[in-house]
Amino acid sequence: MTGKGLTKSDLEQIRHVLEGGKRPRVMFTDSAGQIAGQTGQVVALEDPASGDEWIVVKFGGDALPFSPADLQMPPRGAAARRADAVVTPPPAQTEPAGRRPLAVGEDLIKPEISTNKPARQESSVSDAAQPAPESATPAPRKPATARAPKVKPLAGLTVTLAYTEGEWTVGATQGTKALAKPYLIKPAEALKMVSMLDVPGVQEAVEQILSTERDNARAAAGKLRAELAEIEAKLAELGA
Repeated sequence: MTGKGLTKSDLEQIRHVLEGGKRPRVMFTDSAGQIAGQTGQVVALEDPASGDEWIVVKFGGDALPFSPADLQMPPRGAAARRADAVVTPPPAQTEPAGRRPLAVGEDLIKPEISTNKPARQESSVSDAAQPAPESATPAPRKPATARAPKVKPLAGLTVTLAYTEGEWTVGATQGTKALAKPYLIKPAEALKMVSMLDVPGVQEAVEQILSTERDNARAAAGKLRAELAEIEAKLAELGA
């Protein structure tokens, strides 16, 4: 299991390294998907207010945005552990100190046996003493074809038509970003928008609201006419 993501101090360190002209390395966490455990280079930090994924990481031939939860700093001492994993060649085998020289009468042993054996040992020691350069410096890991990089999903778009306290408003958001703050529209425009939707009950609800507003407006107009008639009659009495 990998870490829980980048902390505030990690982000400040990454920003400082980027300002110095370098690309800090990061490791993908489990939330990054199939590429968890692999490493990439941070190439840019976007505005965190633009969305959850604002850290641009170069991985293979692609540069994609990720969230702080998708990344972590590489564990310290990883390079030292890789160096410790290199097999140290065994020391050269020497002739045991307890072996005695051939005594007189033991010349029946063929001399080439005693000379060929240490020669084979020297050859094996020489081969083992040459560590492969790849073991000291591991080659960069190539991304597997089956492990496709994480594709950033498109943020959802929401358009809201609302009626509150006798006023109709329309607003729009994409993800967490407000594209248009709620602004006032005419009742006829609201009815026109709803008529484009084939949603049972919605158009009827809007028409009922507009009908109630019309009735209230007629009642208010009638009241004003009555008040105006009373004022005009009073003016007539006063000889105006």
